[in-house]
Amino acid sequence: MKRSIGMKSSYALIARSVDSEITKISAGNFALGYESKSGLFVVQYYGRCDTDLNHEIKNWIGKYKRFKFFYASSPKSAFEKECKNYHTFDKNKIDNKIHPEKPENTDYTCPYCH
Repeated sequence: MKRSIGMKSSYALIARSVDSEITKISAGNFALGYESKSGLFVVQYYGRCDTDLNHEIKNWIGKYKRFKFFYASSPKSAFEKECKNYHTFDKNKIDNKIHPEKPENTDYTCPYCH
């Protein structure tokens, strides 16, 4: 079954592309991976940033080939989207192995851990 992370185009994971595409200082979510021979984006890792998405994604340059991103309206919404991805994807096929941590100094809980 094809899974969607709700993000549009993928971009080369290089500083120039990050700066060109992520122009707002914002919380957000991202996916890292590569493009398959058929042109599909293959997710290897997904994450979030609670403050500056551009800065966070640059920390991954050299570790993955491509990225996708999504601006979040708040750190809470970024956390909830990261939790959704964690509970949706097969942990054997991606690099995320542990549940996302809540943002510092918050009492947020995962809406998918019942």
